[in-house]
Amino acid sequence: MDEVYRRADVFLFGRRTFEVFARTWGAWPDPGDSPIWTALHTRPKVVAATTPFEPTWADTTVLSGDLAAGVRELKARQGGELQVHGSGALFRWLFAGDLVDEMNLFTFPVVVGQGTRLFADTGRHAGLDLIESRATPSGVTIQVYRPTP
Repeated sequence: MDEVYRRADVFLFGRRTFEVFARTWGAWPDPGDSPIWTALHTRPKVVAATTPFEPTWADTTVLSGDLAAGVRELKARQGGELQVHGSGALFRWLFAGDLVDEMNLFTFPVVVGQGTRLFADTGRHAGLDLIESRATPSGVTIQVYRPTP
């Protein structure tokens, strides 16, 4: 995860995930050795929101109005990666709108038994190209996919 967060130039969050991150990562003092904490505190954060709110976490802006146009603009002006962490509803919306260039899927060796689907129950079928696959010593598998055109 440290490696992934280091690559980010901007973080895009849905409102609910942003609020969770702001209450946790945003409230913790600098531990001095966390690439994730450093990335989240030194890089811009953008929140896609359909209702107005005032974020209190530094270096955060709210994207509202035409969200698709706003995301396209963010993607066009950023030199590096625009990353989405968590934010399942936002991810499903981005994926349905062909706004996802690449996804890193982490599969943990735990059976939860319930939860929200990553991909929508309805909608078009989409192919994925496997770009990379690896496993960590603890059994977490990491797959990197790109949507096929």
